[in-house]
Amino acid sequence: MKWVTRSHVHVDRVACPWLITRFVDSQAEFLFVPKDQVLATAEREGAIPFDSPGAELTHDGDLCSFDVIIRKHRLTDTALLRMARIVNAADTDRLEREPAAAGLEAIAVGYGLRFPDDLENLEHQFAVYDALYAWCRLDTARTA
Repeated sequence: MKWVTRSHVHVDRVACPWLITRFVDSQAEFLFVPKDQVLATAEREGAIPFDSPGAELTHDGDLCSFDVIIRKHRLTDTALLRMARIVNAADTDRLEREPAAAGLEAIAVGYGLRFPDDLENLEHQFAVYDALYAWCRLDTARTA
């Protein structure tokens, strides 16, 4: 399936493709377009829009798009839910809620500077999210 979002990825627009690929659609293809073209591109390409105004899978109150995708697909993995708290705090600029959020935000900025091409950025950052998920698995196992 094709998925489309705004270009110039940052925390949520990297976390969501990671989540989609790992838990929702392993064959996902991602398109990145200017903000004002997301919905038209989705219609033209038969793609699912996310993290963009007017999309079903976008911020909802205190939830970031990562949270909304988890809710939509009824994902219940405890490590993933732990990770969602970090992603949410980093994406919504509430860094004080999760100690790891400031680090994730800093990493996102650094990767954005190193890899301005969105697909290349994802290619490199997915390893970061894999590592964060592994840490969340360990963290939730310790507290269970």
